[in-house]
Amino acid sequence: MSNSSSLAIETENLTKRYGVVPALRGVTLSVPTGTCVAMFGPNGAGKTTLIGVLSTLVRPSGGTARIAGYDVVRDGVNVRKHLGVISHQPWVYDRLTVHDNLAFFARLYGVRDRERRIRALLEELDLAAWSEQDAGTLSRGMRQRLTIARALLPDPPVLLLDEPFTGLDRHSARIFADRLASLRKQGRTILLVTHHIDEGWALADRAVVLLRGRVAHETDVAADAASSFAATFDALIAEEEV
Repeated sequence: MSNSSSLAIETENLTKRYGVVPALRGVTLSVPTGTCVAMFGPNGAGKTTLIGVLSTLVRPSGGTARIAGYDVVRDGVNVRKHLGVISHQPWVYDRLTVHDNLAFFARLYGVRDRERRIRALLEELDLAAWSEQDAGTLSRGMRQRLTIARALLPDPPVLLLDEPFTGLDRHSARIFADRLASLRKQGRTILLVTHHIDEGWALADRAVVLLRGRVAHETDVAADAASSFAATFDALIAEEEV
């Protein structure tokens, strides 16, 4: 299948089991190209597993998942060419400097005009002053900024973001939120997993609740209010706990 699909992210009846424990139970999700979907859910809902499947790091047990029309199991190479991923793992090397980390990944991703791209991201994410510092010596927030820079290096058309604001101070979070808003206007597709409803709502076209490995609720942001969605989310959590 080519990458001409109007859906940048698509899953159908996606399942994943770890032994006898189900993590995803038939997730069907469609994210049109150029839109942002914010996904919410409690710990253990399956959000990180879903990101793992979509990024080809976790093999699904059943169903299908596609990125830009490419199947995540059968065509992982092309899937990865379309993705920028931020997960719970930073995927940076502690013994390399900030600059050398970005240089390594720029070569890995085949980024053109690498030094210009690296300098631009260092400036944009306020990392320039730390460019020659080893990544392993960075604070949690600075390390998260480096992780963000690494994900944005290849200017990917699809971003999978699992709690990307974790560890960022308010200034850094605002810079990154503005960057995501700009990428969205440029036609990038974003799947944003976050615990913070206001944060996700401000960026998203659609909001989804994942509970116990299933899509329990979804709504268009333009047709709803964050407060109403938050009330629905709380009610769903309460029902699950009964």
